[in-house]
Amino acid sequence: MTQSPNYPITRFFALFYLVVDRFVERRTPYRDEHLRLVRDLHALGEIVMAGALSEPDGGLLVFRNQGMAERFAEDDPYVLNGLVVRWFVRPWNVVAGPEPAGAPPAPEGASQG
Repeated sequence: MTQSPNYPITRFFALFYLVVDRFVERRTPYRDEHLRLVRDLHALGEIVMAGALSEPDGGLLVFRNQGMAERFAEDDPYVLNGLVVRWFVRPWNVVAGPEPAGAPPAPEGASQG
């Protein structure tokens, strides 16, 4: 984690998937194994959140560790079976959200969501 002058920054790693046409139809034989891998890593705290982008024409999985994001993609049945045409990992510096450590408290009277 790096600090900005005003707010702490928590670094995550976003794994983006670009998928084949008719992905929803074609993913069925691999979906249970894909979801098992996602849920297992989420339970271990490695994945922060994950889900399909609308349409769905892609996916987004947020990891705590870049190497884990890359290993996940290399082992994911969607990738291994050609449903993901391209994947990449990007660092994501989060300044607001549920996890940034030491974030300033909400102002008095502010909605807590």
